[in-house]
Amino acid sequence: MKVDIQDVLFWMDAIRNSDDKYRTLESFWKGQVNSKIWLTQSLEALVLHNTNNIAIYGGWNGVLASLLFNSKLGVQHITSIDIDPTCEEIANTVNKRQEMVGKFTAVTADMCNYTTEADIVINTSCEHITQEQYEQWLSNQPDDALIVLQGNDYFDHDEHVRCAVDVSDFSRMSNITSLWAGVLPLPKYNRFMLFGYKRES
Repeated sequence: MKVDIQDVLFWMDAIRNSDDKYRTLESFWKGQVNSKIWLTQSLEALVLHNTNNIAIYGGWNGVLASLLFNSKLGVQHITSIDIDPTCEEIANTVNKRQEMVGKFTAVTADMCNYTTEADIVINTSCEHITQEQYEQWLSNQPDDALIVLQGNDYFDHDEHVRCAVDVSDFSRMSNITSLWAGVLPLPKYNRFMLFGYKRES
């Protein structure tokens, strides 16, 4: 996977201009970036046509969006939703080339109350919300959207309220019809990922 050097330069601007540089740098830790590369490459293998519209919930500082724009997916637009208001400006800088031409939008919102008409819906923050919040979030997603979920077994992190013991547990908790499930071993934890669709009610 190749990332355009102009995007990397905007990544550096985002770090440089951040009020909390260390917190912004967390977006670029190896585990974070490798998890997002894994997601991007897995999507490339599964989705064989241009992708019109992607929504990323828990989009944080916009690094996943930037990687998706640099993929072979032919993404037309990405909306990145995060409850932390400090993420919006950073995400817009990380994705500045796409934001300037109307292909990227960063939104400050509670994912549980935000709706979208995206073709692909991604939630890489499943461990940060309770099961009740997750169910509310899932109920708001389009019935025909491809759902992409990531979670982990990193129970020791204070912000993690919904970890899974393994990928089977993660699949059970996620309550979708799974097309594919995988595990990415990382130094401190395992990252779990599911692709699937909402179950018919």
